[in-house]
Amino acid sequence: MTKNQAMNNTENYISGLKKSYIDRGAGKDWEHFESVKEGVSEGEIEQLQKIYPEIPQTLIDLLKYVDGTYWRKFKEEEIIFYLLGSDIEAYPYYLLSAKQIIENQNQAVEYYSDYIERKYDEVDVDEKITSKTNSLKWLHFSDCMNNGGTSQLFIDFTPSEKGKGGQIIRFLHDPDEFKVIAENFDEYLKKLVDKGYDFINEDIIG
Repeated sequence: MTKNQAMNNTENYISGLKKSYIDRGAGKDWEHFESVKEGVSEGEIEQLQKIYPEIPQTLIDLLKYVDGTYWRKFKEEEIIFYLLGSDIEAYPYYLLSAKQIIENQNQAVEYYSDYIERKYDEVDVDEKITSKTNSLKWLHFSDCMNNGGTSQLFIDFTPSEKGKGGQIIRFLHDPDEFKVIAENFDEYLKKLVDKGYDFINEDIIG
């Protein structure tokens, strides 16, 4: 995928998201968000690309648009803003900042090694996900509305033989589950578009 294609995908996603906020009566929320937000710095992009050489350009472009929406401080104002969703119907997620992504780079190994290595039969782990944690490389890019306590999203650069590098993993807590929900980041965004941005609803607006 070219940089122009990635930029178009990002712009199309944001344009549709904006329309969804407006159509659902939250246009003022969107206007305030746009007036406050700032994009990621070039230095942090370089850090991300050094840690994750295969980071999708579309995610970089999304961070250039807004460097995180999860208790993120811009212009002396701290914001929380729902920017993403998942396969869980009508359930919203935040975009983590570049700094948070970097800080969380070892999170999957630290918290989920036993699950990934299939030590618990009751935990459902997609066969597209590796069972080896010694070379695990996941990029944690999003937390759910419950401060990430219920669900988190990752880009998986070290899949099993049945998976694909860059696939999107959704972790769900209670019951614990790791599921591949898209083959790549661009497909993940397209699925949110195709679902009509259903995570923007009356339960989270106002």
